[in-house]
Amino acid sequence: MEHQHHHSGSSEVTFHHAPREGTGRIWRTFWLLLIITVVELGLGLSLYAFHDWSGGVHIFIKGVIVILSLAKAFYIVSIFMHLGDELRNMIMTIVVPLMLFLWFIGAFLWDGDSFRNLRNTYDPYYKERTTTPAKEQPGEHGHEAQQPHGEQ
Repeated sequence: MEHQHHHSGSSEVTFHHAPREGTGRIWRTFWLLLIITVVELGLGLSLYAFHDWSGGVHIFIKGVIVILSLAKAFYIVSIFMHLGDELRNMIMTIVVPLMLFLWFIGAFLWDGDSFRNLRNTYDPYYKERTTTPAKEQPGEHGHEAQQPHGEQ
C-alpha cells in the first residue's frame, strides 16, 4: 500500500501583482487631470471670493473653466476610453453626435431663456390700451347714449 501525504497548509494560490508596463501614460494623464481640476476649482472659488470683479472678468473665468472641462473630457475619452487609438471614422461616429447633443442643449437653453424673457414682458392688454377706440355716435346702436344719474 502506498502512503499518501496530506499537507495541512493552505492550498490557496496567490500571485503578486506587479504594475504592468505602459501604465506611465495613464499616470501622466491622471496627474494632468488632477492639475486641471485643481485649477478649475481655484478659478471657481475665486469667483465667489472676489465677487466685486466686473462682469467681463466673470465671463472670461467661466469660459476658461468650460475650456478646461472640455480638455479633461478629451483626455478621459482619449486615454481611459481608448478612443485615442481608434480609427478616425470610429471617433467621428462618437464625437459628431456628442457635438450635436451639446448644440441641442445650448439651443434649448437659449430658446427657453428667450421664452422666459418674452413671457415676462408680454402684456396681452397692450393693444387694447394703446389703440384709440372709435367714438360712438348717439343713437348709432338703436339707443341714446346714457347719461350718468343726476345729469339731465
